[in-house]
Amino acid sequence: MGGELGLVFGYGGQQQTGPEQTALPGLFSPDLKPAAPSSSLCSTGIQLPGGACSPLLSFWAFTSSNSMHPTSTLLPLACSPLCLLFRRMFFEPVTTPCGHSFCKECLERCLDHRPNCPLCKQSLREYLKAGKYNPTVLLVEIMAATFPSQLADRKRVHENIFNMNIPIFVCTMSFPGISCPLHVFEPRYRLMMRRCQETGTKMFGMCMYETGKSFADYGCMLEIQRIEFLADGRSLVDTKGRHRFRVLRRGHRDGYNTADIEYLEDEKVEGEELAELQHLHECTYQQAQKFCEHGDAALRQILMHRGPLPEKEEDIQATKDGPAWCWWLISILPLDPSEQLRLFATTSLRARLTQLKHILTGILQRCDYGHQPADLRPRGRI
Repeated sequence: MGGELGLVFGYGGQQQTGPEQTALPGLFSPDLKPAAPSSSLCSTGIQLPGGACSPLLSFWAFTSSNSMHPTSTLLPLACSPLCLLFRRMFFEPVTTPCGHSFCKECLERCLDHRPNCPLCKQSLREYLKAGKYNPTVLLVEIMAATFPSQLADRKRVHENIFNMNIPIFVCTMSFPGISCPLHVFEPRYRLMMRRCQETGTKMFGMCMYETGKSFADYGCMLEIQRIEFLADGRSLVDTKGRHRFRVLRRGHRDGYNTADIEYLEDEKVEGEELAELQHLHECTYQQAQKFCEHGDAALRQILMHRGPLPEKEEDIQATKDGPAWCWWLISILPLDPSEQLRLFATTSLRARLTQLKHILTGILQRCDYGHQPADLRPRGRI
């Protein structure tokens, strides 16, 4: 049989018998058998709304040119339909505007690379832009009624994919509480974004690149706030930093990086140490205010983009990551990414504030002597 095999649905009046019912090699799984018909189903195993029984739902083999092959035969419902793209049992099947059915995830992964139907090559740009893949209800009901145990196994396999390591987006430094807009265009990251949406967590890790390791030992969990799909499959994703983490083990999944992680938490102090820490916090915040008020044109542009310096918290140990204004300041300071990473990785609020105070003192001194501070543009590719 020439060309690629696909599936279309048709209604046959009579069930065929004999060798013509044999499943085509590779099209259906020969070792799967349908569940025994229940008393609530008609002899074909399918019952339509209102109690009416449908004729036998037939599967036809056809070529990628959409012309029926001369030797096409009716295939009984006793065969288990497989998605032709990855040769697995249908899971969450969807049907394209051109009439071809695939697993939702299989189709999405193909559209990551080309916005065309994998079988007939018809353009699916508008379908891709809508970003809504509604399930083919009839096929879902047929499979649920005929292959319940196999469908349950297929669902478990699908869910296990998303219970593995945390997906890692390797791009730039990100910080708790700070927005991180992303332009997602690589197929591997388009797949990652969809999986984060589908699992319901809407979370993934962001790490900067580091030579010899593929990505740094520390990163920030980002939460997807909003996602806009473009006609060619790219997407604009608004995210916000949530928690810092340290990488324990690295891995890969379908082209993108993953990691086992542990979350970081600032060390708590009490008594005299806390009083000294609060004094250091107050002094550093005052320097940050002065830095934001010096009126440099580049800094004003950044403040228009990032907003003003956040208010200081009353309880500086209220959160695991410390005061939010510290991360806001680190994200705009003219620091080398490696220096940002050192500030990010420390779990001592005292050490972080001390280093920030030292950096701010140096910048303000240069401003007092009439020297412009170093490049203040945001770091990283966003």
